[in-house]
Amino acid sequence: MNKPTEPGVAGADQIHDKKKRYSAGVLKYRQMGYWDADYNPKDTDTLCLFRITPQEGVDPIEAAAAVAGESSTATWTVVWTDRLTACDSYRAKAYKVEPVPNTPGQYFAWVAYDIILFEEGSIANITASLIGNVFSFKPLKAARLEDIRMPVALVKTFKGPPTGLVVERERLDKFGRPLLGATTKPKLGLSGRNYGRVIYEGLKGGLDFMKDDENINSQPFMHWRDRFLYVMDGVNKASAATGEVKGSYLNVTGATMEDIYERAEFAKELGSVVIMVDLIIGWSAIQSVANWARKHDMIVHMHRAGHGTYTRQKNHGVSFRVIAKWLRLAGCDHLHTGTAVGKLEGDPMTVQGYYNVCRDSYTKQDLPRGLFFDQDWADMRKVMPVASGGIHAGQMHQLIDLFGDDVVLQFGGGTIGHPAGIQAGAVANRVALECMVKARNEGRDIKNEGPEILRKAAQTCTPLKQALDTWGEISFNYASTDTSDYAVTPSVA
Repeated sequence: MNKPTEPGVAGADQIHDKKKRYSAGVLKYRQMGYWDADYNPKDTDTLCLFRITPQEGVDPIEAAAAVAGESSTATWTVVWTDRLTACDSYRAKAYKVEPVPNTPGQYFAWVAYDIILFEEGSIANITASLIGNVFSFKPLKAARLEDIRMPVALVKTFKGPPTGLVVERERLDKFGRPLLGATTKPKLGLSGRNYGRVIYEGLKGGLDFMKDDENINSQPFMHWRDRFLYVMDGVNKASAATGEVKGSYLNVTGATMEDIYERAEFAKELGSVVIMVDLIIGWSAIQSVANWARKHDMIVHMHRAGHGTYTRQKNHGVSFRVIAKWLRLAGCDHLHTGTAVGKLEGDPMTVQGYYNVCRDSYTKQDLPRGLFFDQDWADMRKVMPVASGGIHAGQMHQLIDLFGDDVVLQFGGGTIGHPAGIQAGAVANRVALECMVKARNEGRDIKNEGPEILRKAAQTCTPLKQALDTWGEISFNYASTDTSDYAVTPSVA
C-alpha cells in the first residue's frame, strides 16, 4: 500500500477515467473503487462490520478499502483483466468508517458484498472470501470480523438445522423449562463400563441429556464402539426407569469423513436420538454431517471446540456471533453459546446476543448486545443454545433469568462432583430447576430472590442442600475480554 492520502485531498477517491484507472501500475484501493461513501447497500448485499487496526501512517479509509479489495477481487497492482468482468459488481465496497469508542487506533469499517460473489449454500466459500486472506494483510496490525448480515436470498440457499428447537421439544415431549444436561467427567481415561455408569446415574437422577466432551474420540483406553454400546445401555435403562425420553451426545468426530459417517451410522443403529461433532472438523464436514442427520432424523449437537482461537481476542479474529450465524446456516441443532456466569469467557449482554442469533426468527439490531445488523432468518429452524462451563445449581436463578427456557443447562463438574455422587448431583440440578421455574411462573423476582428460593427448596432436598453447601459461593468474576463497543461516534467519512 502506498503512503495514504488524507480524506478530502484531490485524487484520493476512485478514478473514473478508464484510461487512468486501468493503466499499468499501483493505485490506492480507494482509487480502484473499493471505497464509496455514497454507496447505498442493496437488500441482496452481504454486509460485514470489520474492526481494523491500521499500521501507523495508514489512513483508516484506505485501510477499509483494502479490506474490501483483498476480500473480493483486488490485488496489489492494476490488472487489465478486470475489464473482462462486470468489475463494478464484483468489487466489494467499503462505505462507512467510524472510530471504535474509547479505543484509539481502531476503527469500525462497513463493507458490502454483492450476492454474486458467493457460492450458494457454502459456508466454506463465504469464509474463504471474508476471512481467507485479508487478516494477514501487512498494512493492518489486526482485523476482526465483528458482525455480518446475510440477505434472505443467500440465507435461503442453506438448509439450516436438521431438527430445530421446536421439533426437538416435540420429540422429547419436554416443554416450559430449560433442558438439563451434563458432560461426563473426567474427559479422558474412563473405561467403557465406567463411562456408561456415569451416563446412567446422571440420566436416572433427572437429567435430559448426558454428553461426551470435545476430545473423547477413540483412544486406547476406550474405543468409540465400546463407548457407544455402554452409553446407549445406560440411556435405555435410565429411560425405562424414569419414563422420560433421554439421550447422550455421542461424539462422532473422527480423523476422516468416512470415520464420522461410520460412527454416526452406528449411533443410529443403537437408537440414539443425537450425535455430536466438534467445530474443528471444518465447515464442509459440518454441512455434510447436517445433511446426514437430516436424512436420518437425528439431532446434531455442536461443540464449539477451538472457537477461542478465532473469537477470544477483541481486536483480531472473528466474533462468536458471526460463528453462531454461520453454524445456524450450516446446520446444527445445539450450539455451545456461553454461560456468562461460569468459567468460560462471556460478557452477559454479549452472550445474550449469541442466544438471539440462535433463537430469533428475525434478529433486530441491538448494539449493547453486539448486534450491528438486522438479520432475517427466512423461517429457518432455530438452534437450541447450550450453557456449559463451570456452572452449578446455586446459579440456577441467574441462568434462567439470563437465558429463559429455550436452552440446555449443562452441569458437568456441577453434577459429577457432587459429594453424594452423580445421581444426587442430577437430583440437585433438577430440583433447583423445577423450583426456580415454578417461582418464576408464580411471578416472583427470581433474579433477586433466587438464593432464598433455592435455600428454601434445599430444606426438603438433601442433594440440593449438599450442592449449595459445596458450591454456593463459587463464581468466576473475571473481566470479560469481549464486550460490545457501541457508543455513537462521529464518522471519519
